[in-house]
Amino acid sequence: MRSAAIDRPALFVANKRGDSLSKIDLHSGETRYQVEACSNPHELATSPDRMHVAIACYGGEHISIFEADRLMRSGRVLLGEGARPHGIVWHDSGVLYATAEGRKSIYAIRDPLGMSPEITEYATGQEGSHMLAVASDESAAWTTDLGSRTVTRIDLTGQAEPLSVAVGEEPEGIALSPDGETLWVSARGSDQAFALDPVTMELRETIATGRFPLRLAIRPQGDVAVTSNLRDGSLSVIDLETAQIVRTIAVSSPEAAEERFQVTILWSDDGSRIYVAETASDTVAEVDYATGEVLRRLTTGDGGDGLAIVP
Repeated sequence: MRSAAIDRPALFVANKRGDSLSKIDLHSGETRYQVEACSNPHELATSPDRMHVAIACYGGEHISIFEADRLMRSGRVLLGEGARPHGIVWHDSGVLYATAEGRKSIYAIRDPLGMSPEITEYATGQEGSHMLAVASDESAAWTTDLGSRTVTRIDLTGQAEPLSVAVGEEPEGIALSPDGETLWVSARGSDQAFALDPVTMELRETIATGRFPLRLAIRPQGDVAVTSNLRDGSLSVIDLETAQIVRTIAVSSPEAAEERFQVTILWSDDGSRIYVAETASDTVAEVDYATGEVLRRLTTGDGGDGLAIVP
């Protein structure tokens, strides 16, 4: 039986400077639990049943897994030497995927909560393989490679070599459209977003965004994407059908942007809220998508960055 603590909507935050993981009650805005996690934790992913949260331990070589209820540690998956995992996806199939910057690769972890998880490594061959997207049928995965300034397609069936293409300056944000037909990427160094063919990796569209778009996230309804623009404190809203910017949401002012250092973004499941990690101010802004209003700022641990949610 699911406990009441899990049934209440909660936001999980990886605090990269504090080496900790927080669980925030979204009704009250209060931190229910905060526990020691690992060295420099970054991205988070929830299990398909929403009972566990996995952390990419960027300062080390492993993935840490916690029970979503009371943040009790329930697993630790050791990757290869010097892995430095960052991007992470817990697929609906139960397979856990993570990038490994230090090894120019990604990992697929089957049965991550078992006694002996099955671990497969796939080379990207690119420097700084940072963020990650995975196809719904697990035929392919894609990484943004900061050091090489590329985006890479990895064939998870083993039938083709990795395919890397240059995309903007310092591509970082990445998301696959819900229908699997378009790969969206944001490049922080060139203030742009791109639409790519996910199979051929050919460029379809180029869109000017706000300044320094570190992340890109697609609304669960599949109609728009937003980029998180660190240097002007805004969100650029992209209509996915027209590939046009249709709105700009001010989360903070350009003058306050460096004080807040806006990074990770996350949609609520119903698409009504956007959660925006402000790493320097140890806050997460809760934004009403319809109005663009910042409803409140939730206090995190030291350097709140990676986000996950249980509705």
